[in-house]
Amino acid sequence: QVQLVESGGGSVQSGGSLRLSCTASGSTISNYCVGWFRQAPGKEREGVATITTYADSVKGRFTISQDNAKNTLYLQMNGLKPEDTAMYYCAAVPFYMPCGLSKNNYLHWGQGTQVTVSS
Repeated sequence: QVQLVESGGGSVQSGGSLRLSCTASGSTISNYCVGWFRQAPGKEREGVATITTYADSVKGRFTISQDNAKNTLYLQMNGLKPEDTAMYYCAAVPFYMPCGLSKNNYLHWGQGTQVTVSS
């Protein structure tokens, strides 16, 4: 079973950048469909990106990438806006199962890393 640990969150001003990392252990990340999700206070957890799909709200600003040699998933976030403020989570599901941006498809979750964007 894969374990996921996120890092790289922090506080930035509007327009700034951050790169989140999600390091996997216990299994090889290439055996999974992996994605990034976020949850703001009082809101539902929402899908941000998978390797093939981006939420409309982050298209052109966020880039997801995966380094199988390092067993790590990344999320490069540029042009950050206050509405991007949230706890960011990475998640995984075996590659042969449905994935996409629906949180209900994912079986394994990290503990999250906080991103705060000030105006």
